[in-house]
Amino acid sequence: MTDLDILCFGEPLYELAETVRDGERLFRPGFGGDVSNVGIAAARQGARVGVFAHLGEDSFGDAFIGLWDGEGIDRTAVVRPAGSRTGIYFITYGEDGHRFSYLRAGSAASVVGPSDLPMDRLARTKLLHVSGISQAISASAADAVFAAIAAMRRTGGLVSYDTNFREALWPLERARAVIHTAIAGADIARPGLDDARRLTGLQSPDEIADFYLGLGCGIVAMTLGAEGVLVATRSERRTIPARRVEAVDATGAGDCFGGAFLAEWLRHRDPFAAADYANAAAALKTLGQGAV
Repeated sequence: MTDLDILCFGEPLYELAETVRDGERLFRPGFGGDVSNVGIAAARQGARVGVFAHLGEDSFGDAFIGLWDGEGIDRTAVVRPAGSRTGIYFITYGEDGHRFSYLRAGSAASVVGPSDLPMDRLARTKLLHVSGISQAISASAADAVFAAIAAMRRTGGLVSYDTNFREALWPLERARAVIHTAIAGADIARPGLDDARRLTGLQSPDEIADFYLGLGCGIVAMTLGAEGVLVATRSERRTIPARRVEAVDATGAGDCFGGAFLAEWLRHRDPFAAADYANAAAALKTLGQGAV
């Protein structure tokens, strides 16, 4: 008997987003962290979502607890070690779009290891969602993700993996080795085209989709920016067009797509219809500032 549709495992990050009011530069508080963003998007589509994370024993951690409670997200697997702190990031904006700056070294999330996994919760979850960032923040966190994937395989659960490559966190060669090994144990691969080109060395979306399917996953849902999403299975593939909007802020749009895609796919198991639905959700997300 499953309690959750989706369990999201990764690093929550408190957000401070630049805004200008009456000529004064201010930073508006908000919430980020890719897997938390995915979980919130999925919960807003009606999925039963939980979060597994180590969260700081600070006011930023308190704010996340309030956020997840307000979104109806199960946080029984969240741990707040004494004296720990929550990672923070800043968003600034310029002519080339948005830019991120991070204060995350030594955060509570970065010290998670395999022995910290909520095995009972994993056993009662349909789908585990993790990402490249979940593994990039430390070696122990990378090992914990591998252990979580193995646990889901043992119980017949599903795994979704978003590549979300951040070169500032780890070298490309290590990222390739870790991410590709993890995707080999996943059911759904969620790369972005730019990340996938760096990680695979391939250029065409079709070649990249073939590469990830060749690793063993059954579905590739690859975001292509303004060109939409390429969805590929072993028997079919389609490009789902993007929805055109006057975007305000693209921060978190890929995460919103991921959460909406997973929630919708779990309802009917049609990845193409789920991608079309998720494209609409991601387009709507860009009409407001911040990741959530």
